[in-house]
Amino acid sequence: MGTTAAEGPRSTVELAYRVTGPAANAPTVVLLGSLGSHRSMWDPQVAALSPEYEVLAVDLRGHGESPGSGGDCTIADLAGDVLALLDRLDHASVHLVGLSLGGAVAQHIAAYAPTRVRTLSLLCTAAKFGEPRNWLDRAAAVRAEGTGSIAGAVVARWFTTGLAERDADLIARSRAMVEATSDDGYAACCTALAEWDGRADLARIVAPTLVIAGAQDPATTPGDLRLIADGIANSTLHVLDPAAHLASVEQAGPVSALIGAHIAGHCGRAAAFEQGMRVRRAVLGDSHVDRTVAGTTDFTEPFQDFITRTAWGDIWSRPGLDHHTRRLLTLAVLTAVGNNHELDMHIRAALRAGLPPAELAEVFLHTAVYAGVPNSNLAFGLGKAALAEGVGSRPVDATAAGPTDTEESHRP
Repeated sequence: MGTTAAEGPRSTVELAYRVTGPAANAPTVVLLGSLGSHRSMWDPQVAALSPEYEVLAVDLRGHGESPGSGGDCTIADLAGDVLALLDRLDHASVHLVGLSLGGAVAQHIAAYAPTRVRTLSLLCTAAKFGEPRNWLDRAAAVRAEGTGSIAGAVVARWFTTGLAERDADLIARSRAMVEATSDDGYAACCTALAEWDGRADLARIVAPTLVIAGAQDPATTPGDLRLIADGIANSTLHVLDPAAHLASVEQAGPVSALIGAHIAGHCGRAAAFEQGMRVRRAVLGDSHVDRTVAGTTDFTEPFQDFITRTAWGDIWSRPGLDHHTRRLLTLAVLTAVGNNHELDMHIRAALRAGLPPAELAEVFLHTAVYAGVPNSNLAFGLGKAALAEGVGSRPVDATAAGPTDTEESHRP
């Protein structure tokens, strides 16, 4: 049923949306909503974020004002719709926010189109939404009796009992939202959730990720959100209490504040430095970086700041290549240009990170063909010396961090 992630979407539909915010040069935030909702569910976040960002609230396929496709669809199809919209609006990359079904779509985009996602915020969603049979049964019920037949049960999961008792008007408006959703559109998205399992793709997501759970959410529990946070390397988890499935409404203020802080934290100079330092430590090791930082002087500090923000916070943090590939490229380039000091340091860092010596040898052999045998001969010598010292076969310590340099200011 449907298509695989590798095949991508079969066809796209033109999605309805609303744009709010500054007219020019503002980062774009894209909001993708829950099954059975339309873009008005994001009104609190639109109001909070639009003074600083261009906010694009989207109706997913078969929801709100967006047309359906006349048949079943996949999460890849829904993601393709969103990417096609971004293409039409000429948005190369955005800050992507998704709740529930929208969170599944956002995960797929972040995993398979990583260059399009600057930051990712996932609310009350899952990497796998329970057993397929439950979704197929719900799709059958909606096709037979309409969305009105399940609206009450759906909204009961959206909000805590306390909020439902205090705000009857909210419950009435929410039920009307579900009932207004196209029967075919709702059922098609149920089948998409039935077949979707994104757990294996979490490790592919490289965008800085905010994960928000509702403590009382019976549909996507805090455990479901913790699984996502554990699977995405650069992520943080917040559990809001009280909150059920539509935490964006029940805890509108905290949710908006968390999303705003997450986006702002990855837009500025300080954020680039912090991101660069995280990547620098991950690649080179804490001992080496601590020694380098300790040796920084007033004279060298501007260059340290520059290299941390640009090489590590920008280039090494780009989603187009993973860190393993960038390690191999760095080793090859340093071998080719004969930068022995840098090469020795990166050989040792790679071995300590678990790069197999055989893979290291393949890099140097390949470089010999295209950049010259003498340079690769020297690289083999440096690698042989590091292996003879046991680098990569014992716990990292300060003496194993490489040459006794106190400056790393020129290291990519």
